[in-house]
Amino acid sequence: MSSRVSGDVENTDEEAEEEEEEEEKSVNPTEVKMSQIVMPCHSNHRQELSVGQLLKWIDSCACLSAERHAGCPCVTASMDDIHFEHTISVGQVVNIKAKVNRAFNTSMEVGVQVSCEDLFLDRHWRVCDAYATFVTQRTNTGKKVILKVIVPHTEKEQVEYSVAAERRRVRMLHDDIIKDLLSHASVLQADNCAAGNAVAAEKTKVESVELVLPTHANHQVNTFGGQIMAWMVNVATIAASRLCQAHPTLRTIDMFTFRGPSHVGDRLLLRAIVNNAFKNSMEVGVRAEAYHEEGPNRHINSAFMTFEVLDDHGKPCTLPRIRPEPLEGGRRFQEATARKKIRLDRKYIISRTQGEVPLSVPWDPRNQVYLSYNNVSAVKMLAARTHWRLSSEKDEVRLYTMEQKSTLSFRVESEVDVPAHRAFCLLAELSNRPSWDTHYQKCELIHRVDDDDFLYRVVTPSVSRGAGGSPTSAHQGEGILQDFILLASKRKPCGSGDPYVIALRSVSLPTYPPSEGYNRGEVLCAGFTIVETSNNMSLISYYNQASPEVLPYISTDIAGLSSSFYHTFCSCSRYLTRNRLQSSSELPTGLNQVPSTDGPTCEGEADSLSAAVRSTHL
Repeated sequence: MSSRVSGDVENTDEEAEEEEEEEEKSVNPTEVKMSQIVMPCHSNHRQELSVGQLLKWIDSCACLSAERHAGCPCVTASMDDIHFEHTISVGQVVNIKAKVNRAFNTSMEVGVQVSCEDLFLDRHWRVCDAYATFVTQRTNTGKKVILKVIVPHTEKEQVEYSVAAERRRVRMLHDDIIKDLLSHASVLQADNCAAGNAVAAEKTKVESVELVLPTHANHQVNTFGGQIMAWMVNVATIAASRLCQAHPTLRTIDMFTFRGPSHVGDRLLLRAIVNNAFKNSMEVGVRAEAYHEEGPNRHINSAFMTFEVLDDHGKPCTLPRIRPEPLEGGRRFQEATARKKIRLDRKYIISRTQGEVPLSVPWDPRNQVYLSYNNVSAVKMLAARTHWRLSSEKDEVRLYTMEQKSTLSFRVESEVDVPAHRAFCLLAELSNRPSWDTHYQKCELIHRVDDDDFLYRVVTPSVSRGAGGSPTSAHQGEGILQDFILLASKRKPCGSGDPYVIALRSVSLPTYPPSEGYNRGEVLCAGFTIVETSNNMSLISYYNQASPEVLPYISTDIAGLSSSFYHTFCSCSRYLTRNRLQSSSELPTGLNQVPSTDGPTCEGEADSLSAAVRSTHL
């Protein structure tokens, strides 16, 4: 975590600058900015800002934003994973910006951006991003405070608003993911016969007691959440140091939840121990309990922190192995391995930008939650973009395009006389897609993952060049069929104004490798959004994101020389209207292969609509 900044770290990206300009024009009423110069009293032994102090500032800034929106006292309920990309040195300035992304009922998500500024070199770089959940406190009469709805104004705010619902879903499933990994014995058992130089975990134990004084309390006379986090970082750092006998660097704090409050006069008992040591990193578990005089201990928080030890060149060093304690130590060892697996999934699938994720991410039941998150979030982010350009229109069926860097995206939309929930039910039946889309020849349900996610194999005609370089279907030109392995995910609205979403992306399955006679195609991001308009009408929008190499396949539509998108969408509209009032038992063959509205049947979108997908010939 060097404080030196390379050129790729500096915020010089054109899109980022456009977003900043857009935000400057639109002032978010919940936005709070904080700037702090790092003094020696804020630093550690390396003259770098201590993470504990940074967490205090983050929590304080986020709380002010939450209370500005709620108009009443709020407390920190949880904090998502925080990955610290760079350190901050004494004399540099920390700039923190917090604003409410979305309010649900009595809780809200606050997004926090932390950057560093070197006053002498005029440089700025990002340190970390954080998402905190705050809840309102009840009134003096015990009544809940219901939060007002957030109205996003800029494109970036719309993206954060839409994706906040997905992040909330992941938070709710976080504990279940750990339990599932352990129940399926998918993590390695502790090797108690490790080499003799393994360090006994009990040697890394730390126990410390802190007395909560008025200076540690917030304006509600509860122990300040940032202060608790700072104390937890302190004992975790000591535990990590005892293993490596060096000064460790904190890289990541996993998602954690505050289980209960503590107050002035409480004693906070903090315990830390190294749960597991990997090649270049270690996980330290910390538990915080509060007690008052002779009262029982109250578990108020637990956190898991990942440390590294860096050499003089900033490279991670190899760490000693750990020998877990009997009984509970073995459990902590296994759970640490499971959490490492989850961190890798998040970094590989969620933390990267859409273009950095390989098209066909390997499917694994253990990363299903994160693949589903990425799938739905990608469509929501595409829908929130504002740089769409109308390319063609025919009978109120509109084709929009958007070019960004190396990707081309298009959107086809029209209004249909079908209620949104009914259109959602019908379009989510991917198995019936061949009945209305000529680009689909076959659709096979491979596996129903759960009520929200499904795996399909879709077969479509190959697209080849006809005379004059125009694309033609397989029956018109030379070529073989294409097939796709798709993860289809669907979501009902989380709140008023939210669309129904049907999203899909390619995944790879060992049981369905590329086969002879088919070109394996891949979909980066595609799907539908369905919004209720008026009088039981619905606005249906289809999205597809692809690379520029597919431009020839849809260039005739974009140029207005062809209207295949129009005919496909008209066929879709007729299909929806024809089945508008039918029950699921009356639908044509294929629609009952997957449960309907109440048991989500996500539909996967293969390339369809003028075959705009990237095809990979394997």
